[in-house]
Amino acid sequence: MLRFAVVRGGLGLLAVRRASRLSRSSHSDVQTEYKPIKKVMVANRGEIAIRVFRACTEMGIRTVAVYSEQDTGQMHRQKADEAYLIGRGLAPVAAYLHIPDIIKVAKENGVDAIHPGYGFLSESADFAQACADAGVRFVGPTPDTVRKMGDKVEARSLANGAGVPVVPGTDGPISCLQDAQAFAQTYGFPIIFKAAYGGGGRGMRVVREYEELEENYQRAYSEALTAFGNGALFVEKFIEKPRHIEVQILGDKYGNVIHLYERDCSIQRRHQKVVEIAPGFQLDPHLRDRLHSDAVNLAKQVGYENAGTVEFLVDKHGKHYFIEVNSRLQVEHTVTEEITDVDLVHAQLRVCEGRSLPELGLKQDKIRVNGCAIQCRVTTEDPARGFQPDTGRIEVFRSGEGMGIRLDSASAFQGAIISPHYDSLLVKVIASGKDLNMAASKMSRALAEFRVRGVKTNIPFLQNVLSNNQFLHSTVDTQFIDENPELFNLKPTQNRAQKLLHYLGHVMVNGPTTPIPVKAKPSSIDPVVPHVGMGATFDVAMRFLSECPWKRLQELRALIPNVPFQMLLRGANAVGYTNYPDNAVFKFCEVAKENGMDIFRVFDSLNYLPNMLLGMEAAGAAGGVVEAAISYTGDVSDPMRQKYSLDYYVNLADELVKAGTHILCIKDMAGLLKPTSSQLLIGALRDRFPDVPIHVHSHDTAGAGVAAMLACAEAGADVVDVAVDSMAGMTSQPSMGAIVACTKGTKYDTGIALEKVFDYSEYWEVTRGLYAPFDCTATMKSGNADVYENEIPGGQYTNLHFQAHSMGLGNKFKEVKKAYTEANKLLGDLIKVTPSSKIVGDLAQFMVQNNLTRQEVEERADELSFPQSVVEFLQGHVGIPHGGFPEPFRSKVLKSLPRIEGRPGASLPSMDFEALEARLREAHVDDITPEDVMSAAMYPKVFQEFKEFTANFGPVDCLSTRLFLDGPKIAEEFEVELERGKTLHIKALALGDLNKNGQREVFFEMNGQLRSVLVKDTVAMKEMKFHPKAQKSIKGQVGAPMPGKVLEVKVKTGSKVEKGQPLCVLSAMKMETVVNSPMAGTIKAIHVSPDASLEGDDLILEIEE
Repeated sequence: MLRFAVVRGGLGLLAVRRASRLSRSSHSDVQTEYKPIKKVMVANRGEIAIRVFRACTEMGIRTVAVYSEQDTGQMHRQKADEAYLIGRGLAPVAAYLHIPDIIKVAKENGVDAIHPGYGFLSESADFAQACADAGVRFVGPTPDTVRKMGDKVEARSLANGAGVPVVPGTDGPISCLQDAQAFAQTYGFPIIFKAAYGGGGRGMRVVREYEELEENYQRAYSEALTAFGNGALFVEKFIEKPRHIEVQILGDKYGNVIHLYERDCSIQRRHQKVVEIAPGFQLDPHLRDRLHSDAVNLAKQVGYENAGTVEFLVDKHGKHYFIEVNSRLQVEHTVTEEITDVDLVHAQLRVCEGRSLPELGLKQDKIRVNGCAIQCRVTTEDPARGFQPDTGRIEVFRSGEGMGIRLDSASAFQGAIISPHYDSLLVKVIASGKDLNMAASKMSRALAEFRVRGVKTNIPFLQNVLSNNQFLHSTVDTQFIDENPELFNLKPTQNRAQKLLHYLGHVMVNGPTTPIPVKAKPSSIDPVVPHVGMGATFDVAMRFLSECPWKRLQELRALIPNVPFQMLLRGANAVGYTNYPDNAVFKFCEVAKENGMDIFRVFDSLNYLPNMLLGMEAAGAAGGVVEAAISYTGDVSDPMRQKYSLDYYVNLADELVKAGTHILCIKDMAGLLKPTSSQLLIGALRDRFPDVPIHVHSHDTAGAGVAAMLACAEAGADVVDVAVDSMAGMTSQPSMGAIVACTKGTKYDTGIALEKVFDYSEYWEVTRGLYAPFDCTATMKSGNADVYENEIPGGQYTNLHFQAHSMGLGNKFKEVKKAYTEANKLLGDLIKVTPSSKIVGDLAQFMVQNNLTRQEVEERADELSFPQSVVEFLQGHVGIPHGGFPEPFRSKVLKSLPRIEGRPGASLPSMDFEALEARLREAHVDDITPEDVMSAAMYPKVFQEFKEFTANFGPVDCLSTRLFLDGPKIAEEFEVELERGKTLHIKALALGDLNKNGQREVFFEMNGQLRSVLVKDTVAMKEMKFHPKAQKSIKGQVGAPMPGKVLEVKVKTGSKVEKGQPLCVLSAMKMETVVNSPMAGTIKAIHVSPDASLEGDDLILEIEE
């Protein structure tokens, strides 16, 4: 049906026919005839090809697509009636520049006309002429006009002839760098290089000083050659901070030319338009008239036909300068269509058929502006990384729609592959409204509805532009983006659902992310009472559960507001295994108290008083309740073992009470307290300190824990630690039910009903089944009284047992325990709590692995290579043990190594938390909290790995334990609550086969929609060869900032480089990026060569200082 709406309620069909007769009679000197088009080829790809196909379909015209070898999966070839391969064996861009192939396909398949789209050959006079020579109509200007307008130098000359002001520039394309230097000497800097035979920002580089001239000339030439097949450049004086205004024109074969008003394209980056507005906002009416008049006059002077754009720069004084004519359809033609109701592609095709503009109802006095339209180019670029193109597979795509929204796209669908070979445009979003603010409001709403996962997009940046006050209420110029750095304060996308699917897929393909000690599956039965997990140590929460320990504390505090919380503080070691500066310990306690911690149980692995006093002072300064814990070892009831005698413990308690502790604690980590020693020790402490609360913590490895705790209670202890029955015994704490039952009816009655204990125990019995792979009963079947000999702490006893079995040494565990006893004696009989217990354990395993006796170790101490933990202990890094270091063993091991005298942390410089926070904010896009800073201060490597995990998989604490550890079974359905009111309904569907990249596709159904993720099969990838990745943690490794092709390597192995020096040039999506050196040094190794294709973060080269 023939219909062209000009203004709403425009010319009817009868009027069009009358206008046709009048138009042709008034142009009797023009020899032309109407030739209907029956088949159109689009010599382009992507959204513009689909845009033309849609118009053709509306007009009853058959469509033909062409595609490169890299575009076999692209949507444009599926939208056409026919599709043919071109450029076989050529590079991706070169395929669409290969005129012979395109003409051949057109002639072989009865094509009447070729629409060039934009980019590629759209402004090639040679292509337009080739079409004419082949008898195929070119939907655009004549070849001569294309040549004149495409040659920016000749276009400038024509503009001068038409009385249109132009920017000073070269008279013709420059032939060498010396021409550019001569121009700069005449006109001064800044100057700008422009591609002579193309636009779109390719081949365009601003040069502000002489030192940048050569590099930018080379880059501009190379970009122009790649994008347009011709590297010719011309040079102009660069106008600072202009507005970029362009006028849409339309001409026919009869000399009629009209304008369809203007567009403001000032919001640009890298000279590429990002946001376009029609009409121009707050444009002076007189200036607007001059722009329209100049554009139409210039077009008439050259006999322009079909659609085109005349582009101008408007300086801050309101003067306008002609810069170029784009003799083609523009990317942003959409906004003109929205405000004028003129379908430009329909008009192009009708003009090509021989229709006149009046015949189509397109007269200047009938063209009216209706409201305002904005176009945003949604691209697969990362604004946080300088708009670097991103590539990959779109895993999720959901668009914004609704009233006033138009979408023009091609590759925007789930499963689409975004390649590095072409432009990064994903979808054009066009919003229309009665004015700029209404259009911006609709655009903001639509962008907020988008969900694009799998590749980065510029949507967060566009949202910032649309909410910018200058954009909404004033005018913007081409420096708008550069002068508004707040536009890059990007709100991170959560992407929780897709990240969770990635995690589940990873577990399904590769097994648990948490190391599993034994091959046992978690129970399939979930406990019936909901709970919040607790009990993991600070680093374990991040390291193995991939949870933030602070968030866990905050949630517990909110759920349990009236029960005191207690934490362990390793004195000067805080919650770590090393020494920290004093201010770090104080800061940690302060943050812990602010997050809900109440009681700080302070201990030291050697009972080293200076370390304990620092921790107590830090906890007290934070406002916490201080509980000083004395680590227990030996046997106070054995007169033959007097190193750790009753007097030792009482005297140490004296010092702690004098220091101001609120509570005294005995920390019996190995479960060495017997009933008799319990009565002696607790009785003595109660006699000495009748008003100080006494707390006892022990383990039940030998099985005497209940008796020992009852003895402690009788001797005057106020609190004893227990474990619920289903979790008690062996290396855990004594049984809660047993203590409650044994004290019932006595003066020590706990007041707890046994029935409540049984219910509680039943819940944890089911819960324990979920952690079957970690259960000590997988390898241990009972406790053992030999702990009274080897004195191995409960937690370490379990770990050593697991390690021995996992290494195939389960039958040698008895030897390990004996070696532990001997290692303890070698080190002088230590208090054994983390980290001192680990030191003894490391030495024990060293002895077993090397088949060494205690005597042999002592004799050969000066020649053996001891574990690092043992050496550092002997140096004094942990503190000074009671009774001093063992000699001559210490001297023989250390030889000339330095030694620390006194408290290890006393000499450490204060930690700069502000600098640490700044580094974290630079490394991680999302917000960094004070709690994050403390996590990084305590465990820098663990925190970094935790952040990397959450970046890939999001927060996984919303998953059930079984799903977290083992993943779902195929066909299993389950729910995951992300937050209150947001629940995901998920079903695991299938695992795909291994692909050539070492990945498997894992299929899910989520909220009724099919989703899939690609997961690397870590086992399979070990057998496949891949380019190495740059490790961020290794200084000097330089990775590819984006996927792309290596154009040039600028250095050689052994070359000296300075910081910021260019190392190589990459090309992606027709844009070139120079990779600069992050540091000064020497090139150690180069891992790429020209023409190599790289993925993001692929290792380019290595630099050593």
